[in-house]
Amino acid sequence: MGLDDIKKIRLEKLERLKKAGVEPYPAKTGRTCGAPEALENFGEWQKSEKKIVLAGRLTALREHGGSTFGRVDGGGAKIQIYLKKDELGEKEYSFFLENFDIGDFIEVAGVLFLTKKGEKTLKVSGAKMLAKSLLPLPEKWHGLQDIEERFRKRYLDTLMNSEVKDRFILRSKIIGEIRNFLIEADYLEVETPILQALPGGALARPFKTRHNALDLDLYLRVAPELFLKRLLVGGFEKVFEIGRNFRNEGIDRTHNPEFTMLEAYAAYEDYEGLMIFIEKMFSRLVKKIFGGESIEYKGQKIVFTAPWPRLDFFPRQRS
Repeated sequence: MGLDDIKKIRLEKLERLKKAGVEPYPAKTGRTCGAPEALENFGEWQKSEKKIVLAGRLTALREHGGSTFGRVDGGGAKIQIYLKKDELGEKEYSFFLENFDIGDFIEVAGVLFLTKKGEKTLKVSGAKMLAKSLLPLPEKWHGLQDIEERFRKRYLDTLMNSEVKDRFILRSKIIGEIRNFLIEADYLEVETPILQALPGGALARPFKTRHNALDLDLYLRVAPELFLKRLLVGGFEKVFEIGRNFRNEGIDRTHNPEFTMLEAYAAYEDYEGLMIFIEKMFSRLVKKIFGGESIEYKGQKIVFTAPWPRLDFFPRQRS
């Protein structure tokens, strides 16, 4: 079955939902907790038979006669769901199987129980559509084998590859800890202009655009350096910015025309003092995020304990 055929079938299901008086894209959900909370509090909530409402994407579905098992992903965790025809009723059970597909965002209500195989599961007493998916999820990376295609469709890359998703989460944590570290060190976070009349702060070819109201050529910044240094002149002793820069140059594994940069400046400080400061920052990051002084990367152990070796940027000339 081709992609167009699948989409046609799902559009028909969408119309069936509407005719049945079901809003396929409601604005609200009755979710009471996320999958991580349900798993974390499983023992207590199972014992008390607490009714909960979960929301997430339906990523697995298998029918066994009058019973159906599925999986809902949401909030960074996955939980099994169980639907039984005898308990839901013939009409509601059939309606679910006929109109809900893998990839749909759904809401499920019920109580938690442990299967005979020991898997934490939600016994569904009611299900609601939150967003009907009109296209199927990639099956075993079909159609996403090409690296460039994966980078163009990062939403599918993160959906189907947990390692890539974890990398995004790790990046966010690192940026957050850097920001916290700088603020605790009395650095002021600022925002400087991205549109500049004269781009500077780095040797790079800028992107050029036109400001129609001012009848003026402007450039996307290649670096925030010059404006940050003007703030030092203006009386701010410590400033930093985490923001986007743009350089109209080549693209490879380590270069992108649009990227995020951290720049920080401190008055009354030299490069040796900043070296010590950066050592402290990385040590703090590794401890906060990884819980130690080192990390493993590509089979190698990298230790962040200070002091680090000092290397000359330019080789010193011997007299």
